[in-house]
Amino acid sequence: MKQLRVLVVEDSLTVRKRLCEILEEEPDVIVVGEAADGKQAIELCQALRPDVISMDMMLPIMTGLAATEYIMAHCPTPILVVSASMNRGELFRTYDAVAAGAVDMMEKPRADDDGSWEKRYMATLRLVARVPVITHLKARVGARAASAPQTQPGGLAPLSSPPAAPAGRARCSLIALGASTGGPGALVDVLGALPKRLHVPVLVVMHINEPFAAAFSDWLDAQTPHRVSYARDGESLAACAGRVLLAPADRHMIVQSGLIRLTEAPPRHSCRPSVDALFDSVAAEVGSRAAAALLTGMGRDGATGLLAIRRAGGATIAQDEASSVIYGMPREAVLLGAAERVLPLDQIGSSLSVLCGVPPESPLGSPNP
Repeated sequence: MKQLRVLVVEDSLTVRKRLCEILEEEPDVIVVGEAADGKQAIELCQALRPDVISMDMMLPIMTGLAATEYIMAHCPTPILVVSASMNRGELFRTYDAVAAGAVDMMEKPRADDDGSWEKRYMATLRLVARVPVITHLKARVGARAASAPQTQPGGLAPLSSPPAAPAGRARCSLIALGASTGGPGALVDVLGALPKRLHVPVLVVMHINEPFAAAFSDWLDAQTPHRVSYARDGESLAACAGRVLLAPADRHMIVQSGLIRLTEAPPRHSCRPSVDALFDSVAAEVGSRAAAALLTGMGRDGATGLLAIRRAGGATIAQDEASSVIYGMPREAVLLGAAERVLPLDQIGSSLSVLCGVPPESPLGSPNP
């Protein structure tokens, strides 16, 4: 039986020992090393080459964020961030770490935990360990984009430059995005490529655990040139032009009669908010004037909703496998025939801009010729 080799990085001796005890109860898991600071984490990662790292953020000598960035650049290893979620600064560092290539995040155990945390920890750690990682996410995307195009499932291939909008298609008046695992970094790239003068609402469903959702809109707002906030029930789409609105934790976000509605309808694919809930409503409400993209993530949420938008005449994009942290949700969409285009991450934002009738901006901020 192949053992899962884990490196535990945690400065609190009490928490570190608890994590090690949880891991050592599993017959197929071995703790190959323990680190109390970021510098030691890097040294042990290079020396021991673990299968997966359980990484704290608040560490002495070198922070967990700095250690994550170094590891993903020099000795790429699947990383699960295990962090306290109450401190705003630590929340921001956690988002930064995931954007830098860490696969997923979860909160630290509490003293009153009933045993469910241990099960989630092991399940998440095993899942993270199976994710193939290479370099820092942005380096990975750049390297793949520079290579020769590869045919995608369904016979579609990424293009070397953003494709033009199909002749005769109406200019899109709304953008809808869905993402899960690997989503923070992907959203930064897509939103960062949307021009400031793109005056259409951008609605986003991102799967994120509730303890970490509190400051995510503020973090994303600081990473992009656009105004980002959580949606409020009853806002009109017209008033949201030029803004990026996120579905709040544990609420579906849909569009209905020109308004944004937040609902507590049952989860879909065990998700609330659900990408399918948003996409289905966009198909019904906006139809051919919608543009939607399904980004990296685990599972199949968003695939049938993307198909609904395509059938309604809207423009649909799925992120390609090479640039996805996890090619789950986009893959399901491609297999369903829901994706009109399959594109690498660095082409999605500019393609959405073209579909909305606004040429992408150059790096200096002026329109491309």
